[in-house]
Amino acid sequence: MVQALVTLDEETNKVLNVVKAKNGLKDKAEAIEFVVHKFVEFEEPELRPAFVEKMKRIEKQPAVRIKDFRKRYGLN
Repeated sequence: MVQALVTLDEETNKVLNVVKAKNGLKDKAEAIEFVVHKFVEFEEPELRPAFVEKMKRIEKQPAVRIKDFRKRYGLN
């Protein structure tokens, strides 16, 4: 575990106190970890295993050649 001394502005401090209170966390370090984990989840959502398997199956299928896309899908 890494320890760090952090300087926070008043607004950030208030927000961390709210996060700490709402989520039953014991200190601001846990509040910071909580916020960072939520950010990571927001930025990089994991794909569901079922979706990954479906994409792998589709990837193995042969490609379909189409000469006239508009005609095939009725987009005249």
